[in-house]
Amino acid sequence: MENATKAEEQARVTAVIEKLKARLAAIHEQIEAAHRETSRIERAYGENTKVNVTEVDDQMETNAAVQQQKVMVARAVENETILKHEGDRLTLLADNPYFGRIDIDEDGEPDTLYIGTATFIDENGDFLVYDWRAPISSIYYNGTLGDVTYETPAGEQHAVLKNKRQFQIEHGHIKTMFDTNETVGDEILQSVLGDQSDEYMKNIVATIQREQNDIIRDTSSDLLVVQGVAGSGKTSAVLQRVAYLLYHSRSDLDADQMVLFSPNRLFANYISQVLPSLGEKNMRQATLFEFLANRFTGLHVETLFERYEHDAAGLPKAAETIRRFKEAPSYLEAIYDFAKNPDRTPHFIDVEFNGETFFSAANIAKIYQSQPALMQPVDKFTATKNALIKRLNARIHMEAKQDWAQLQVSDLSQSELETLTADHEFATGEDEQQFVSEAIVSKAFAPIYDALYNDHFYDVFQDYQHFMAQADAPVSDSIWQTMITAFSDGIESHHLRLEDAAPLLYLRDLSTGSGQNSLIQYVFVDEMQDFSMAQLLYLKHAFPKAKLTLLGDAKQDVFTSNYQPSDFIHEIKDVFAGYKIRLITLNKSYRSTQPITNFAKALLPEHDHIQAFNRAGDKPEVLTVPRANAAAALSKLVTRLLTADGTVAILTKDAQTADQLYATLKLDTPVTLLSANDHSLKSGCVILPVYLAKGLEFDAVVGWDVSASTYQNEADRDILYTLCSRALHHLNLVALDEPSPLITALPTNLYRHAGDASEARV
Repeated sequence: MENATKAEEQARVTAVIEKLKARLAAIHEQIEAAHRETSRIERAYGENTKVNVTEVDDQMETNAAVQQQKVMVARAVENETILKHEGDRLTLLADNPYFGRIDIDEDGEPDTLYIGTATFIDENGDFLVYDWRAPISSIYYNGTLGDVTYETPAGEQHAVLKNKRQFQIEHGHIKTMFDTNETVGDEILQSVLGDQSDEYMKNIVATIQREQNDIIRDTSSDLLVVQGVAGSGKTSAVLQRVAYLLYHSRSDLDADQMVLFSPNRLFANYISQVLPSLGEKNMRQATLFEFLANRFTGLHVETLFERYEHDAAGLPKAAETIRRFKEAPSYLEAIYDFAKNPDRTPHFIDVEFNGETFFSAANIAKIYQSQPALMQPVDKFTATKNALIKRLNARIHMEAKQDWAQLQVSDLSQSELETLTADHEFATGEDEQQFVSEAIVSKAFAPIYDALYNDHFYDVFQDYQHFMAQADAPVSDSIWQTMITAFSDGIESHHLRLEDAAPLLYLRDLSTGSGQNSLIQYVFVDEMQDFSMAQLLYLKHAFPKAKLTLLGDAKQDVFTSNYQPSDFIHEIKDVFAGYKIRLITLNKSYRSTQPITNFAKALLPEHDHIQAFNRAGDKPEVLTVPRANAAAALSKLVTRLLTADGTVAILTKDAQTADQLYATLKLDTPVTLLSANDHSLKSGCVILPVYLAKGLEFDAVVGWDVSASTYQNEADRDILYTLCSRALHHLNLVALDEPSPLITALPTNLYRHAGDASEARV
């Protein structure tokens, strides 16, 4: 019976693929025909635009024909684009048309639906495959046998789920098939999770779990917070969420209206194929550093990685206190009060031109102070700016009559004159002369206009120092003043500390009325634990119309665990007051084998909430070697691992160690060094600091120098946990002379201790 059922299902797969291929062939023919038609219309359009007519009637007739052909070109191009999009979408189904089936009874009418990555309707209008994002497809992910409900635009619908069947189809052949009452059965997960990794993350639509489906299909929350343990699939679920939102709101949402803040460039490239594999365009992506740096022209904004490396050399207690103070939401609230103070005058500076003062700071301040007292500060700034532009225009009008301007007019060639006066009509020659003269002066004065338009008459850095000088300092006055001086010196050398970036931008935006993007509808923040609350508050300000999704793991706080509490979920409600907030927690880890997950979570003092997926594998191995023999032992270990694993990552605690290790290994071992400036992963063996591996996964991970002198105390727990949780199948920790006490304190049944590389098992 089972074989007969599989044969029937295989026959359907074959039939669907044949219809898919037939439809794709027809689409390719239609695309070629559409392309030929587009080319024909464009040629005809080109010929018509060359017609030289002198009679008014002929000219009107030609213009009408040209406009008609413009419309025809646009329609032809649109038709070709639609066909290409359908072809791309159906190509995704060509080898693996679907992965699920549900048998339902709705109002007494039985129906069978097959679920895949896209919809496919045959020539008779029958749905052969339903898109996984369709409302009824949610039954596959959320429903267990029996009565089920699903949401539609018309409201909640009811049905009875009779059966749920799951498939693994490869190259048109059913590899695995079974009926289940679960969201996605362990058999499918075991097979998928046991695969080797590569340079790109894959979509998970065939293995979405119920709690992940809740993340994906949430459309009502203003702020969705996903707190997930390492390997719980939170990033994958959020990428599927993007695809779902684009499907759900197709008519009024575009990928360009969504932005994802990635932890680093490697990660951004790693996830770049997920949305295209679902037939969707990638949304905008940026790291926090890129977002901040783009707003500070001419300044180097400190990156999170640079700060981590500097902190490793020692972070004074006063510096910790100041950083916590500046990264708290109350700091930005104090800036808000400062910027909105009606008695404050922003710090204006002279606008200079050709070495002379064009608008003095004193005069700009007088204009600002002359605005109505009840006017909001930002409106006073705008009024001041407009007054300066008006004065500039008056100066241009006067200068246009000066001899130097008139002389330049007389030097213009006929073609230059025609270019300046194109599309303009003048009542008199004098009017034309004045227009051309003003155009010349405007071009000469363009640097002044740019300075006004870009608010370069306002010095936000001096204003920020003024704010800090009157703030309630968290340290002694002398230390606080030293910090202000250090900030000033940093600006002089074109360097800005990370903790000052968001406050500075906030002050500038509040003072000038700039910096907000109301077109963005969704903002996603990955590794939210790496963001300060002040930075999150600034993102809320910068994207005022956007719904937010924040995801992260408090236990992977690599960057700030040494000086601030990791878990700030309790602060979210205060910072995002008035938002409809939903918190979803993911506690099951799917990435690593069960032995690796059990070992990694044991490193944490509180870990009972972390659940390991039941995937068998070798225990992690701790290899202790003398420091003098470490390089040779590592080379031997990597060679062994590469025989079984496609991707092997050697993770170090910092960049300097990675650089030194690469220099030692590269002569004897095929290895690639990755830094914060790299954009793509490589297969084979790579070396990188652990903070760049956040969000990534590798078949095998080698933790380098996991020694007593390197991972010493409680502050190192999160770093070591993050390192261990990157491994899919094999985890090897290399200790020099003596393992970290964080490891030796663990139960010995969680790992295997190897004396040298020859004992290491792969």
